[in-house]
Amino acid sequence: MQAEDEFSADGGCACGAVRYRLTAKPLYVHCCHCRWCQRESGAAFAINAMIETSRVEVTSGATKAVDTPSESGRGQKIHRCPKCFITLWSHYAGAGEKIAFVRVGSLDDPDLIPPDIHIYTSSKQPWLELSHNIPAVKEYYSRKDYWPEESIERARLAKES
Repeated sequence: MQAEDEFSADGGCACGAVRYRLTAKPLYVHCCHCRWCQRESGAAFAINAMIETSRVEVTSGATKAVDTPSESGRGQKIHRCPKCFITLWSHYAGAGEKIAFVRVGSLDDPDLIPPDIHIYTSSKQPWLELSHNIPAVKEYYSRKDYWPEESIERARLAKES
């Protein structure tokens, strides 16, 4: 991956009405196997790149924020294209509006941002074999055990701004 100060990645919806750019490398990337993400995505998992909302620049169009239930019961605000309804990113109640969970699949080159960890593997699809090169946890985890110090500090600064 590129250094933070030279990283950028573009993405957008399926119809092209909304385009965005990540202007820094993500804080951390989850490959989530919870049943809620499976239901919401219609796939075996969702890959979310956590990044400061200030580092997600909408370059054309505008998203529509939709309040959506979440497994925690605290909800999430999903930013979708108002035309094709593709999910681009969300804000979970626990992380607040300062951290965006960008759907890696909405990037032009999703290969730029591989997962750092597999979470909620206790409910992963049984046919899916995970790589031993990426940490995997049965449920959630403590950031201090997995996140780089730089990412912890960036998240702290974002929440304080």
